[in-house]
Amino acid sequence: MILLDNSEQLLALFESLARSIPESLKVYGSVYHINHGNPFNMEVLVDSWPEYQMVIIRPQKQEMTDDMDSYTNVYRIFSKDPQKTQEVLKNCEIINWKQRLQIQGLQESLGEGIKAAAFSKSVKVEHSTAVLLVTEDILKLNASNKSKFGSWAETCHPDDDFERETPNFKYGQLDVSYSGLVNDNWKLGKNERSLRYIERCIGALPAACMLGPEGAPVAWITMDPSCEVGMAYSVEKYRKTGKMAQVMVRYKKYLLQKNIPFYISVLEENERSRSSVKAAGFFEASCEWHQWTCYPQNLVPF
Repeated sequence: MILLDNSEQLLALFESLARSIPESLKVYGSVYHINHGNPFNMEVLVDSWPEYQMVIIRPQKQEMTDDMDSYTNVYRIFSKDPQKTQEVLKNCEIINWKQRLQIQGLQESLGEGIKAAAFSKSVKVEHSTAVLLVTEDILKLNASNKSKFGSWAETCHPDDDFERETPNFKYGQLDVSYSGLVNDNWKLGKNERSLRYIERCIGALPAACMLGPEGAPVAWITMDPSCEVGMAYSVEKYRKTGKMAQVMVRYKKYLLQKNIPFYISVLEENERSRSSVKAAGFFEASCEWHQWTCYPQNLVPF
């Protein structure tokens, strides 16, 4: 595998991946963040260049120091020829199979190769899926490198009509000081490793919330290193009041203004969340969200 670390190469890859959306969105979103400061210290590997068949995004070696940290030890894959996945993963020292890790992608066909490669390393694999939801704008996304986060003060001015309708509520950036609140209410969180991960996401990437009358967030949403929007939550008192929908609409508007790619995954059985996301202008993509959680024999959970 070849490491791409040249800005011109990374921009060329970014533009190329845009032609394979939605299947490439996981990798495309990761390359977006790499091209905009690389706050999570990720690196890009391709099987060949400039013509490539497979792209793998992984954290740089210095990031993966905790063998149990599956929030950090994440690999994101896109392939034009998924049948070659096993060959690539088995024969190259691309993945540290001694760690608990996650492999993410939007192609079900990657699974057979991932499982076979993991089996050859005596690694247990758990496969999970979810519905991938995107917007029409993302499918037409301009693959330019001109987008930037900018400041929320510049791009998120309060909407006068909104302020009149909800005078005791204020939309704005989710502050990193609320990481503990997010962690306590995230189904996949509630531990020290997840707290550190959430702090990095909120501190480095766009995250939005609705502040209630007491000045604390009553609904919020964040983004991950691959541009996936998630951790959405509204406190019980304000559910079914439209606060989460208002956050989503304003957040989506900001991301579109800044040409930042985004998408959402929702468990198929969570019909309520799927309906809410669709009401905000998303629709189900032609592919699904996939994650393969891998456990070495000595780290298999009971």
